[in-house]
Amino acid sequence: MRTIRRTLAALFAGACLAAPAGATTLADTLVSAYENSGLLEQNRALLRAADEDVAIATAALAPILTWSAGATISDPRPPDQSNPRQTDLIVTNLQLSAELLIYDFGATDLAIEAQKETVLSTRQELLSIEQDVLLRAVEAHLAIRRAFAFIQLRENNVRLITQELRAAQDRFEVGEVTRTDVSLAEARLASARSALASAQGDLAQAVEEYRAAVGMAPGNLVEVAPAPLDLGVEAAKDFAVRNHPSVIAARHNVTAAELGIRRAEAALKPTVNLSGRVAFDDDFESSQSVTLGISGPISQGGRLAATIRRAMAQRDAARAGLHITGLQIEQQVGNAYALLAVARASLDASEREVRAASVAFDGVREEARLGARTTLEVLDAEQDLLDARANRISSQIDEALASYRVLASMGLLTVGSLNLGVQVYDPAAYYTLVEDAPLGLSDRGRALDRVLRAIGD
Repeated sequence: MRTIRRTLAALFAGACLAAPAGATTLADTLVSAYENSGLLEQNRALLRAADEDVAIATAALAPILTWSAGATISDPRPPDQSNPRQTDLIVTNLQLSAELLIYDFGATDLAIEAQKETVLSTRQELLSIEQDVLLRAVEAHLAIRRAFAFIQLRENNVRLITQELRAAQDRFEVGEVTRTDVSLAEARLASARSALASAQGDLAQAVEEYRAAVGMAPGNLVEVAPAPLDLGVEAAKDFAVRNHPSVIAARHNVTAAELGIRRAEAALKPTVNLSGRVAFDDDFESSQSVTLGISGPISQGGRLAATIRRAMAQRDAARAGLHITGLQIEQQVGNAYALLAVARASLDASEREVRAASVAFDGVREEARLGARTTLEVLDAEQDLLDARANRISSQIDEALASYRVLASMGLLTVGSLNLGVQVYDPAAYYTLVEDAPLGLSDRGRALDRVLRAIGD
């Protein structure tokens, strides 16, 4: 697999160096899609939210500080114990409290570990989204190439049929052919113009898809070579089920679900808490108390047992999801290789077809000049050549597209694997800032606020 990655990196680097000035290579298309994708931005935000879940779980181990204040109005007024004649209509109080979890048999630690597994799963899901974004960009790039090539083909066809029509009209004027031959040429010319208009419409739609997928208008798009592949189907399947982001994400989901069972079981055990309180009265006289307490459940109507069973069911579902995901990835790899084989066979056949159709068209046209062929036969031969060329263009595009679908099915269609030379989003950077739940007023907390405001702007 290192060979594939090195070859891909060299391929994109070489394409950028060999591209003419002002041309847009596939690497340029992929970089733009990566930098402008709203879908990636959305899922990066979801990853940051998952990072914060780790911070929220971690905060349960920190001291919890609270304050409260109150004012009580009494009528009749309660007597002042130090001065029975003096009574207060309004009695105020202020209280500061602190609480710290001492021990809970690992329930909080398990919650933190489960959230960390969720973060790792979300990172892999982000990679899967990245693959979808880049594959859509590849498809958009190739769709433009296909549509533009078809327009050139149709324009050339219109020119050739126009020439055939003029020749038929000249031969009709001298009595070599009938009006029927001229009408046949006119009908074929009208059909060719209709096909040209359809191809132009396809290009307009491809341009809109390119804008949506890549985030910019297409320029002079460079031809795309098939991606290098040095693995067979079975080896590619084995690699994919071990390394595809979707499979890795499913594995982390299984681990998180298993931790969820242990966390639910820990809820049956007692917890030890340390709490303290400082209260102030109207005269700002204080009273203090410190409590070390232990508590645990006796009965909650079967809720805790149901929570454990639910966690077990979620674990079983996650395991089944991992199995299903592995099968789906294997199927995707097999399908991608099958499409690649079909495209290559079709390309080989279309190359032969073009060569044969070219010879046949030249021969029929020359024989028509000698009067041995009719205008209809010339037009049929020319249509066969056009179809052959169209098949060759489609097969070339299909081969390139199928090769990149193989990469995506293996989990290799990522910015990191392709070495596109763009600044790659670091999924661990934000996590590092929040994993230990910094306070909002701390230096790191204020730095996080600035980061989020910059992202929001």
